[in-house]
Amino acid sequence: MRHLLYIVTVAGSLLLMGCTRTIGTLDIAGNVSDEYTKKGIPKRTVIIHGLKSTDSTFVPTEDIGHFDTDSTGHFTFTLKEIKDVIWYNFVFAGDSDYPYSTQMVSIYELKRNAKFLTFNLEKFTDLTIKIERINKTVRCDTLFISWKTDGNDGRIYPHKVINLGAVPDFEFRWIGGKVKSFIETKTLANKNTIIHMYLFRNMKAKEMSDTIFCIRDVKNSFTFRY
Repeated sequence: MRHLLYIVTVAGSLLLMGCTRTIGTLDIAGNVSDEYTKKGIPKRTVIIHGLKSTDSTFVPTEDIGHFDTDSTGHFTFTLKEIKDVIWYNFVFAGDSDYPYSTQMVSIYELKRNAKFLTFNLEKFTDLTIKIERINKTVRCDTLFISWKTDGNDGRIYPHKVINLGAVPDFEFRWIGGKVKSFIETKTLANKNTIIHMYLFRNMKAKEMSDTIFCIRDVKNSFTFRY
């Protein structure tokens, strides 16, 4: 939901940038599919922006249209061609099954494959990070947890924290006490997730990490006891 709201906000702000000059239209069609199964993804909202090149960077134009895939993941759409725009950005709304993502396509590719476009999306899978403090000799220490998948900070994806003991004083930071918590999150399927643990104990800092390959459609879990 957070990613969808972000898209709506960005699209709304781009409308304030002014009108662009169109030079024609192009009828496009194709499928939005799951990267792994290649099955079509139904009811997927897609927003399109033109990208103008300036000083080696791309500046998005206003929202030039959007569409939803049908029950089989297929779509048809009449695209506005914008003067001096070579690249178009297809923005895919995120939800609990698929994350927010974007894909750039050139006008030449759009024309070459106008009726046979294919966009593949990566799928989420479940990951639970279990944390438990078992040390009885140290009065107070501090633990901070973070994780990344495919180079992305995992905290940008849907997550929630369940605390059965001490609650964190700051997001994903626990200080002393009886800590027993569960971070329930979503991560990209069939990819490695790297989990980082930063432990401050007896005036010393210790950094640790572990990697878990998160299998698709499985409740993956990782446990850290300290």
